Amino acid sequence: MSTYVPLWCKSYYSFLEGASAPDDLVARAAALKLPALALTDKDGVYGVPAAYQAARGAGIALIIGSQVTVVDAGLAAAHSDGGGIVDTSTIVLLATDRRGYTNLCRLLTAGRLRSPKGTCLVTWDEIAAHADGLLALWGSGASLLAREDGSGAARAAGTLREAFGDRLYALVARHRQATDLRAEARLRRRAARFGLGTVATVEVLYHVKEKRPLQDVLTCVREGVTVQQAGLRLRPNDRHAILGPRAFARLFQDDPGAVTRTLEIAERCRFDLGDLRYRYPSEHLPFGMSTARWLDHLAWQGARERFGDPVPRDMGARMDTELALIHELDYDGYFLTMYEIVRFCREQGILCQGRGSAANSITCYCLKITAVNPREVDLLFERFISRERAEPPDIDLDIEHDRREEVIQHVYAKYGRERAAMVANVVRFRPRSAIREVGKALGLPAVNLDRLAKLASHYRADDIEDETFRGAGFDPASPLIAHFRRLVDEIQEVPRHLSIHPGGFLLGHEPVHDLVPIENATMPGRTVIQWDKYAVESLGLFKVDLLGLGALNHLHRAFDLLRRHRGLEMSL
Repeated sequence: MSTYVPLWCKSYYSFLEGASAPDDLVARAAALKLPALALTDKDGVYGVPAAYQAARGAGIALIIGSQVTVVDAGLAAAHSDGGGIVDTSTIVLLATDRRGYTNLCRLLTAGRLRSPKGTCLVTWDEIAAHADGLLALWGSGASLLAREDGSGAARAAGTLREAFGDRLYALVARHRQATDLRAEARLRRRAARFGLGTVATVEVLYHVKEKRPLQDVLTCVREGVTVQQAGLRLRPNDRHAILGPRAFARLFQDDPGAVTRTLEIAERCRFDLGDLRYRYPSEHLPFGMSTARWLDHLAWQGARERFGDPVPRDMGARMDTELALIHELDYDGYFLTMYEIVRFCREQGILCQGRGSAANSITCYCLKITAVNPREVDLLFERFISRERAEPPDIDLDIEHDRREEVIQHVYAKYGRERAAMVANVVRFRPRSAIREVGKALGLPAVNLDRLAKLASHYRADDIEDETFRGAGFDPASPLIAHFRRLVDEIQEVPRHLSIHPGGFLLGHEPVHDLVPIENATMPGRTVIQWDKYAVESLGLFKVDLLGLGALNHLHRAFDLLRRHRGLEMSL
C-alpha cells in the first residue's frame, strides 16, 4: 500500500490556531503507520521538544520546520516601527540538516525581535539569506504563489529559486473547499512557469476531525468574535485532520507524483533534534587555566575559608569525589556561572542565597552559593547530581525581590543577548479562563459566565455539577450547554500565549538563537526563548534560575535598621 508524509502540520503551539497537542499529532501519524510527520507551527518551534519525545517513543521520524510569515521589506520596517497589520504571505520551511535548523532559528529570531510581541515578519531576501540546509514549500493559503492577485510572485520566485534551487517546491493543498479548484489551477500554472515541482498536502490543524469545534472556538478567541459573527474566519469544513494513506491517495489520485514527492522530501530532511550539541558557556579564566582547574582552585580556597587550613580529611575526600564527577559530566562552567553571579550580588550588596538540592553539595557550600553545611546535615550529594540520572544540576538562587532586575541585566550584559535569554512560560487555558472564553465564543451571557467561573474549581472543569450550572442561570439539559461543557473540558491545558519564566535563563557557549528562536517579552529589556522549562529540561539544557524573594528584602531592611539604630553589623 502506498503511503505519504504530512508536511504541513500545526499543533496547538500555533497559538489559537491549531487544536491538537504535538504528541497527539505524532500518535495519530504512528497509528496510521505513516513513516514521518513534519511539525510546522506558525513562526516558531514551540512544540518541537514535545513532538520529538513523542516521535522517539512512537518510532517515527519527526521533520522540524515552521510556517513563516513573509512581507515586503518596506512593510516589515513599517511594522517594526509600530505600524498596523500589513499584507503578508506565507511559506513552509523544513530543516534538512543541522545547518538548516540553525538558519530557521536565526530567521525566526530576526523576525520576532523586530516585531511587536506575538508577531513575526521576515522578508523574501532574509529567507534567501538563510536558505542553506532548508527546504521550502511555497503555495496554498496566504502564499503569493496561490493568490488571485499574484503581483510580486515573479520577483519572489526569482529570489527563492536562486537561493533554494531544487529545494523549492509548489505546495498543493486540498480541503474540499469551493475555492480550491480555481486557486489550485492558478498555482499550478505559476509553478509550471517558475519550474517548480508540486507536492501534495493538507493543512493539518488537528489530529482527528472531532477536534474541529475546538478549532472553531480557538479561532473565535483569537479574532475576538462569537461563532455567530465569525463568518469566513472559520474553516468551512473538517478537512484539516491527518488523513490515512488510502484517503490521501484518493484525494490526490490525479497527481500521484505529488504524493510520492512527500516521501522524497522526508528522505531529504535528515535533521534530528538529538543532533544538537549544546555547550555551557565557559567563563573568562585567569592565567590560561581550564574551567576544571579554576573550579578546583575556587572550591579548595572556599573549603579552607569554611573549614580551616588544612581542610579536614573527611571533607576533603567528599570534595574530591564531587569535583571528579562535576569534571566528568562537564558541569564546571555551570558552577562557575553560579559562583560569578553570587559574587556580583555580594559586590553590589544584594542579598542572595542558593537553595534546593544544591544544599547537598559541599562544592556549592565552599563556593558560597549555599549556606548549609553538608557536614552537619549529612545529605546525599547524589540527590543533586547523579551519573546515572544524567540530568543537569539545578541550583535555585533566591535574590532580594526589589534588586533581582539588576542581576538579570548583569547576566544579559555579561553574556550578551545572543548567548543569554530567559526561559518561556506557556500560559494555558485553566477552568475559569476556559469557561469565560468558550462561553463568550458561543455567545453565552457574560454575567452568567462570570458567576459560573467564580463557582468553578481553579483546577478542574470536568466535575462541575448540574446544580452549579443552575445556580449560574444555565440549564444543564440544554444541548448548547452540553456542547459548552464538552468544549470547556477539551480546551484545558491548550496554550493561550507565551509568557516569561520568573527567573530562568538559558545560557549557551554558542549563540542561543542557534538552538531555539528568541523573541521579545512584554516586559521591556527582556528577551525570551520559545521553550519553557519542561522543554529545556527534556533536552538536557542548563537552566540558571534567578528567583525573587520578598523575605530577603525584609532581611536587608532589618539589617539596615539594626546597623543604623543599634550599631550591629549582621548578614546571612
